[in-house]
Amino acid sequence: MWSQPQEESGHQRLRRDALATSMAVEEVVVLMVPLPAQGHLNQHLHLARRLSSRGLPVHYFSSATHNRQAKSRVHGWDSTTTPPIHFHDFPLPSDLPLLPPNPNSPTKFPTHLIPLFASADSNLRLPFTALLRRLSSNTHRVVVIYDSLMSFSAQEASLLPNVEAYTFYTGSAFSLLYTEAESSLQNVNNINVVFNNNITLNELLGRRASMKESMPEEFFQLLNNSRVDNRVASGILCNTCEALDAECLLHFMNLPKAASHRRQSHKYWALGPLNPISPTPTTPRHRCLAWLDHQPKDSVIYVSFGTMTSVPDEQIAELALGLEQSGQRFIWVVRNADQADIYASNKTGRMNNLPDGFEERVKERGLVEREWAPQLEILAHPSTSGFVSHCGWNSCVESLSMGVPMAAWPMHSDQPTNTILVTEVLRVGLVARDWADRDSVVKAESVAKVVKRLMVEEEGMVVRKRARELGVDVREAARKGEEMDRFVDYICRASEESSTESTQ
Repeated sequence: MWSQPQEESGHQRLRRDALATSMAVEEVVVLMVPLPAQGHLNQHLHLARRLSSRGLPVHYFSSATHNRQAKSRVHGWDSTTTPPIHFHDFPLPSDLPLLPPNPNSPTKFPTHLIPLFASADSNLRLPFTALLRRLSSNTHRVVVIYDSLMSFSAQEASLLPNVEAYTFYTGSAFSLLYTEAESSLQNVNNINVVFNNNITLNELLGRRASMKESMPEEFFQLLNNSRVDNRVASGILCNTCEALDAECLLHFMNLPKAASHRRQSHKYWALGPLNPISPTPTTPRHRCLAWLDHQPKDSVIYVSFGTMTSVPDEQIAELALGLEQSGQRFIWVVRNADQADIYASNKTGRMNNLPDGFEERVKERGLVEREWAPQLEILAHPSTSGFVSHCGWNSCVESLSMGVPMAAWPMHSDQPTNTILVTEVLRVGLVARDWADRDSVVKAESVAKVVKRLMVEEEGMVVRKRARELGVDVREAARKGEEMDRFVDYICRASEESSTESTQ
């Protein structure tokens, strides 16, 4: 269950550390199985590093392409003090279609990546099974931590007596609860969740489209298929903490049984934030960071829509004009969504879609980046004071852990519910584009207005203050690491305890 933070005595902590270290090194091995998409690869690698730093041998299983991608983009960690992770590379299928993203598609969901996601079972199941059986043959316990969409790994894990599988849900507890309440077969009035601003979950239900309307049917079917396999998991992990998701974590088990695909015996752990909270600078220093060094404190708004969204040409033009009209300093990442293999083509930047003369006119206060940028370090920089974001959960956690407020511009998937959490529950952001207006182009005047509201107006000052205070609490959760310690204690528990639990 979601457990409340408790203070440990010095004796308890020494005993815990000794038990975790001795059993981790000698008897427990962790095997990570991420979905091959950047936000998922990143969160799995952050979790892998946190577990590795606690003395657990960690293996990271994916295609060679996506392991390379994960390693090249992860940042904020001191590689000299982080124990090594064992990467296992497997080839992508030779017949996998490497479709380019279509920025002008009527749907913002990255449909070009669905063949990659759908091929995971047929392409990775056999090598995963071989690796799992090899690890389990000389290990007391193998702990498989898999992305909820890579549920074939839970199936294989259930066939071996010394293997436990844990679903890693890479979204917020709020999004998970909201979605399951929305699809509940029982009366949602039985779900009594009241947030600290006295708004209830039932009041929030219906303020976004159903899950089916925020993703294509083909992907929704993949989700449904994975729910069946996930029933054999031993527990669920989330990249969140009480500061971000307190009410949902506290009331999660109040979901009607018919609304949940989980067994009653499942355990839940809120292990976030997983990203580093004091990022170690990368070398060589990225040009965005060098540019930020020359800007005043709390003066720059960062604009990025993640690695799985391509913004239409018409909207890019309006965004550019809006940023120009706002008069505010900005860093804007203008790029297409990742392809299935980001190394198959380097044409991710949007080279010719900005208004004529735009970059010249704003060169004294704006920077356009057309390739991947070190987002965590940008958000941690003292000059950064706002974030126009699609509200993917990885971006939300990174931004809020650094105390940076958001202007929410949801595109697909869980992003509309994350927007509700950020703007209405936590109240650390403003809505830049309402989900109900997702098919409309946001005009330059509206872009300029929301940027100024967040950066210079009194309303934004209140939101920024609240975000800074929340950031302190989120970083404190990572610093203490109490829930992470409890999870490590649990997976490193003695065999007798494991046997007793299985009979209860």
